[in-house]
Order: sequence, then C-alpha cells, then structure tokens
Amino acid sequence: MGIVVLTMKASVIEMFLIFLVTGIHSNKEITKKIKRPKITVPQINCDVKAGKIINPEFMAKCPAGCQDPKYHVYGTDVYASYSSVCGAAVHSGVLDNSGGKILVRKVAGQPGYKGSYSNGVQSLSLPRWRESFIVSEGKPKKGVTYPSALTYSSSKSPAAKAGETTKAYQKPSVPGTATRPVTLTQTPMTTAAKASHTTLPKASPSVAFTTSSPRPQPTGHEPRELDLWSATTYTSSQNSSSANPGFVPKEELSTQPLEPVSQGDPSCRVDLSFVIDGSSSIGKRRFRIQKQFLVDIAQALDIGPAGPLMGVVQYGDNPATQFNLKTHMNSRDVKAAIEKMTPRGGLSNVGRALSFVTKNFFSKASGNRGGAPNVAVVMVDGWPTDKVEEASRLARESGINIFLITIEGAVEKEKQYVTEPNFASKAVCRTSGFYSLNVQSWFSLHKTLQPLVKRVCDSNRLACSKTCFNSADIGFVIDGSSSVGTSNFRTLLQFVANVSKEFEISDTDTRIGAVQYTYEQRLEFGFDQYSSKPDILNAIKRVGYWSGGTSTGAAINYALEQLFKKSKPNKRKLMVLITDGRSYDDVRIPAMAAHQKGVITYAIGVAWAAQDELEVIATHPARDHSFFVDEFDNLYKSVPRIIQNICTEFNSQPRN
Repeated sequence: MGIVVLTMKASVIEMFLIFLVTGIHSNKEITKKIKRPKITVPQINCDVKAGKIINPEFMAKCPAGCQDPKYHVYGTDVYASYSSVCGAAVHSGVLDNSGGKILVRKVAGQPGYKGSYSNGVQSLSLPRWRESFIVSEGKPKKGVTYPSALTYSSSKSPAAKAGETTKAYQKPSVPGTATRPVTLTQTPMTTAAKASHTTLPKASPSVAFTTSSPRPQPTGHEPRELDLWSATTYTSSQNSSSANPGFVPKEELSTQPLEPVSQGDPSCRVDLSFVIDGSSSIGKRRFRIQKQFLVDIAQALDIGPAGPLMGVVQYGDNPATQFNLKTHMNSRDVKAAIEKMTPRGGLSNVGRALSFVTKNFFSKASGNRGGAPNVAVVMVDGWPTDKVEEASRLARESGINIFLITIEGAVEKEKQYVTEPNFASKAVCRTSGFYSLNVQSWFSLHKTLQPLVKRVCDSNRLACSKTCFNSADIGFVIDGSSSVGTSNFRTLLQFVANVSKEFEISDTDTRIGAVQYTYEQRLEFGFDQYSSKPDILNAIKRVGYWSGGTSTGAAINYALEQLFKKSKPNKRKLMVLITDGRSYDDVRIPAMAAHQKGVITYAIGVAWAAQDELEVIATHPARDHSFFVDEFDNLYKSVPRIIQNICTEFNSQPRN
C-alpha cells in the first residue's frame, strides 16, 4: 500500500516538473516575441481624407495611383485636412505614383491654403480650414509608438475596404444621456474562436434596423449602403432624435461644409474662353480627347470667383456658347458641363467663331468681370475653312488675348488647300511663339496642358489685355507760339516724350499722334504713322519749333478732325493740350465738341496760361484733368499725377 502511494506521489511530482519546464519554455518564447515587436503599418486608400482620421500622428501605407486628379488636395506643404492623405503625399514629393509608407502629423488649421502644381498633382486653393496636416517620409521616430489600426470619425471607414481593423469614432457622452459605446468595426471572422474575442453590446430597440433599410442620414448625405461585413451598434439616448455617432458630430457639421468649394486661385484671375473645334473633320474620338483636355485644364486652373473663370464656345459652320463665364463657379461643375458636350459638325469656321467671341462672349451679361484679362484659347483641328486675320485683329483690338492651338496642322503637300497661309501668326497677339502652340498629334495634346496654364495665368505677358497703358489713342496738342521760345519748346517736347514713354505703344496697343499750333495748325504725325516706342520718341524729338500766335480753340477743332476722327472705335481717346498763354480765340465751343465726341481732355498750363480757360478745356471734373506749373522746367513734375489720373479713370470705367 505504501509503495503504491509513493509511486503515485512520484507521478504527480514528475507531472508537475514537466508542466513547470514547459511553462518556462513557453514564457521564454513569449518574452522573445515581446522583445521583437513587428510594426504594422495600416493600409489606406487614395480617397481617404486626413480629417476622417482622428489620430494626431500616424503612419500609413498608400497604394499606387494616388496621383489621379480625382483625389483632391488643398494647399502646399501644409494641407487642409479635407485633402486626400496620399494625394498630398504625392504632391509634396514624399511619394511617387507607385505608393509607399508615409508619416502624417496633424497641425492647426490655416487662414488660407494656396494651390500649386507639383509632382504631377495640381493642388487647389482654399480660404480656410479648421485642421491641417504635414506629410513626411514613412520612417518611425525613436521612442514613438504608432497605431497599428487607425481611428476614424465614421463607423464605416474607408480603410475597412482595404481589409484593416479600425475603430469608429465615439462621441463624448453628455450628462443625462445613456450612451452606449460604439463598437469596433471588424473584418470578416473565419472561426468561432476569433469571433469570441469581441463582445458586442446589444443594439437599442428604438434604433433597430434591417439590412434592407438604409440608416437615417443627416441633411447633405446620400444614403450609405450597409457594410455587411462589419458588426456595428448604434448609440441610443433618452432623446429619440439623437444622432448616430457613426456620422460626423453635430459640432463638425456646424463649422465645416461637407463639400468645400474653392474660391479659385487669386494669382490667376483671368476671364477665359475656350473656342473649341466641333467641325465634321474632327470625329468623335478626337472630340473626346479635346473634351478631356478641357476637363484637365479646368482642374489645373482651379476655377472660382476669386480666380479664373471659364466658358466654352464651340464652332462648326456656326459658333454657339456652350456655357459662359458666370454659368459655373468651380472646376467640378465645369467638368460636368464639358462632359455633356457633343460636336456640332460642319465646316471649321474659325474666323466666324472669333467674331462671335468678340461681339458676344466677353460682355458684362455673360460674366465678364472688367478687371480681369480676357483670354480666348482657340483650338483648331488641321486648318480653318475661312479667313481669320480680320476677325483676329478686331478681337485683339478689343483687348482679347488670343492663344491658338493647332493640332495636326497641314503638312507641306496639304498647304495648297489652306484658305489663309500663315493663319496662326495672323491670329495671335504676338508672333513670339508665346501665344501659339503647334501639336503634331491629338495624342500629344496633353503635353501642352502645363505650358498653356502657365501662359494664360501670366498677366504680365498678356499683351492684348486692356489696361490704362495699352488701350488709348493719345493726341498731343502743342503750343508753338512765340511766347514759348526755342529752349522752352525743347523742354515741352521732353514732357511729351516723358508721358509717351509710360505707355505700351504698337498698332494694337496705345497709339500716339501730335499737332502743333500757333495761329495755324499742322499735323506732326498721326496715330497710324508710328507703331513702336523708339519710333515715337524719335518723331517727337524731330518736331521743329514753329513760332506765331495762340489760337487754342482752332487747334482743338483741328485735332478733332485730323487726329481723333481717325481713332479706332474701341480705343479710349485722350487729348493732352499744353499751352503757355491765353487763347486769341474762344475755346468753349471747341472744348464742348471734344467732350461730346468722347475725347477725354487734359489741359496743362505753363507760366501765363489762363486758369479759367484750362478748366473749360479740361474734362469734368477739372481738378483731375487740368494742371498748372509756373515754369517749363517744372513740367516733368506733373507727369506722375497725369499718368495716375489716366489710370484711375480707366480702372473706374466698364471695360468693354
């Protein structure tokens, strides 16, 4: 009996020792695993916005393809949290389009975000946003533990689609309410053992649902499909109208629009018309390429009321406006309108289209803002079937900057069929190459996108834009009477040259003419005689002193007939009269005739000039259009104020 007991005790001791050794071995294995933790980087999709992720700092892995413009990015370097996380990573240069790991850190909201083009991504501008983020290389910092699963502010997170286990946002409980916690969103469980690890609270009966009924949505949301793979419960409260915590909290909805609309890029404030080819020669396939090009342009420009506005005119036999400048105020709506367009068919009447744009498109009723340059980008498949030179000249003289994109132009053996040789150089504002782009194939059209965007936004080089410096016919009426004298007459001519130098001079910009008078009058040179600044300055220098009496009234009448009668209809007419004494004849009737004909008159008096006559000659209000200096040597002092008044008056008037 004693032997049996001892044997049993020995067996128990042996089992205990085996168990002890096995346990120690297991603990060593566990310790080894703890010492070598594996870093799990959550996978996110290209469309995930930073604002949907609650974590203040996290690592993430982006897939390939996030360079696509449909993933919107707002800002440069520091991005609004409404941006695509991965899109921002590509824009910043941290990733390329092949994807990879990134490190994201949330920072404070900014008063404004400026869009830019970088690394194949066009980011957009945004006035302000409540939260920002910065993207850097996906290298973990020493001593920092990053979450292996991201916490989202919505119960159905985008990352769940990628197979990640994520947490839903739980709205802080409010005193007096019975709030149930929001559960973890789980990926599909394959075994009962895995399912047993997550305990799900029961859903409140008052908000019970079936998979066939969508959840109630706040205003502005579309009903979402239920995630059949996720286990989700609702928050209940004593108030039957309490919101589902899986939605954006009420506080967020009150401070943040769901779809922020950019106000546009203020550094590119232009009124832009695309004049597109809808003729029969283009065909459906090339017309689709042309439409996609327009969509990409609209996206790159960042359309908005504070930036560029865009409309489209399509031509074939006859032109028609597809939509004007005030129809759509953001790139998204412009894109939708472009996608609906169909080709008109017929001939390729580009000249007729340009005439239509000049007369109809850039009007106030069509949304022309007045202070923004007018730009028309004309797209031509092959060559026009009508003449463009005259229509282009009239368009340029009305202040429209014409860019011409010729796709698959005539090769040498086809040039005999072209209606107007060198039509491209005749159409554009300048023949420097800045305004014309020649594309060898429709499949290469996309390569012109960035050069074109850069050019249409370069307001300093838009030579055909109407400004106070390039939109006038300026006629100088110069007193050559005996009282002036040879020396003072040279000083007077220097004053005329100083004023002229301030303007852009060409046959389509500002033009200069001059009349000298005593008892008689003579035309020194007309508006159409010289078309460059050096030629004008040399012509002024060559004017010879006449000497004689002072008949200012007759000189005004002469200038109206010999100078301003030949002024172009679209030009502002400015008369600058300089005299040193009282007129021998009456100035009131000639001055009134000038005002009635729309000639803006500046009267400059020197020494013995009569102040009352200067005020009669000058356009109302006289204080802005009449000037007096006590001697010829002080004439130069009045130049800045004269130029300033000319520009102030110009900028206060309607443009077209």
